[in-house]
Amino acid sequence: MPDNKFYDILGVARDASETDIKKAYRKLAIKYHPDKNPDPAAVEKFKELTVAYEVLSDTEKRELYDKYGEEGLKEGGAGFSPDDIFSQFFGGGGFGGFGGRGGRRGPRKGEPLQHNLKVTLEDLYKGKVQKLALQKSSKCPDCAGKGSTSKDGVKKCDDCHGQGFKVIHRQIGPGMVQKLQSQCPSCKGEGNVIREKDRCPKCKGNKTIQEKKTLEVNIDKGMKHGQKIVFPEEGDYESPDIVPGDVIVVLVQKEHPVFQRDGDDLVMEHELTLLEALTGFTFYITHLDGRVITVKNPPTQIIKQGDIKCIYNEGMPGYKRPFEKGRLFIKFNVVFPTSGQITPENAKLLEKILPKPKPVQKPVSHDGIDEEAVLHDFDTKQHSHSRSSAYDDDDEDQHGGHPQGVSCAQQ
Repeated sequence: MPDNKFYDILGVARDASETDIKKAYRKLAIKYHPDKNPDPAAVEKFKELTVAYEVLSDTEKRELYDKYGEEGLKEGGAGFSPDDIFSQFFGGGGFGGFGGRGGRRGPRKGEPLQHNLKVTLEDLYKGKVQKLALQKSSKCPDCAGKGSTSKDGVKKCDDCHGQGFKVIHRQIGPGMVQKLQSQCPSCKGEGNVIREKDRCPKCKGNKTIQEKKTLEVNIDKGMKHGQKIVFPEEGDYESPDIVPGDVIVVLVQKEHPVFQRDGDDLVMEHELTLLEALTGFTFYITHLDGRVITVKNPPTQIIKQGDIKCIYNEGMPGYKRPFEKGRLFIKFNVVFPTSGQITPENAKLLEKILPKPKPVQKPVSHDGIDEEAVLHDFDTKQHSHSRSSAYDDDDEDQHGGHPQGVSCAQQ
């Protein structure tokens, strides 16, 4: 069954002449043109009209479409794609082909350059200005990036007519032609050529020179790891038709020996002796800006292992609001005395001070025999080795071997 989609869009018969197709398109284009009808549905309709007209107004494409439909155009036509046609028709997307809006304005922008900048937590707390040296391609000052100082030194390439590429038609079947686009070898895709005698002496016709550029990176208080600072159009210069890309500096925070950051909060750990945990303590924190903070805990406030306390307004400053600071969290680790540090006499004193444990009722033994066990230190590595040896001994027994440490008597 023939494909009538494009004919139906334009409202014409399959045997319509080129004049009829053109008249139908112009009438509908006026009605649905985005400059007069900005409704999204009208914009989509206008796009469909443009694609249909582009196919049916071209004798070769219309013939392929009449025979094989849209699929035939895609497979055997000149790289057919409705979006591609629409883009080409309007000069790169939008409605610039009709002098309207939406097309790409101005020259194309180059690729951005990214640099990682290592900073300390102190830098992010206090703020800092750090210099970053770059090696970049810049516009040649002598020829203003044209490649030639002569007025008529830059000429349009005769081979590609200034387009920078060539289109080759290749027959791939009866009534099927494929278009291939390749870079023009004469101008290397630039669209223009410069004779050797007209080349700029400074840049040798390359339009750019290599230079060192130093950027001052303002690290504001409260900035974070991974945050980006953008320097617009400080990237490499390529040609007058391409705006230099941006330089993007990414902050990479070094690990701090005391503090860890969690948003606008700071987290640290502190060890206490059992005596400090029970009877109070005083210790000092050297903050990121050099201030010394005195931390006290009274004897009545007991600190347990793993307790977390916080100090308000001693965390990181907020980004763009440096007078608002987060919290400083302190996690306490209580270190207990080792064996031998507490004598029996001291233990008696502790019994008088510390709360009494709950009394333990001894159960009655079924056979009337009581035994007393002795606690030993447990070494996980030694235990793992002994288990492995036991498995090896069992394996040897199963295979007729001898347990470790037992040797055969020689006859």
